[in-house]
Amino acid sequence: MARQIFMRADEVASVLGVSKPYAYKLIQKLNVKLAKTGCYTMPGRIDRKFFYETIFYKGIMPSEKVLDFPVDCNTLTGSVNL
Repeated sequence: MARQIFMRADEVASVLGVSKPYAYKLIQKLNVKLAKTGCYTMPGRIDRKFFYETIFYKGIMPSEKVLDFPVDCNTLTGSVNL
């Protein structure tokens, strides 16, 4: 299975080593920040690339390959039901 575009609270909690309720609060804060850029957000989910770029310096993690440019809502892929 290919990597999912969005991360859920359980994955965020696992990556950061925090509780699932705290991960939901963090996702909510990140979604507010992402929405200010004009992107659509989904409750309980956060764009993987935006998460890594926001939480870690330029999103660089040993297990993740993240492109070296800011998130642009127009280039994100996937579908969102509005």
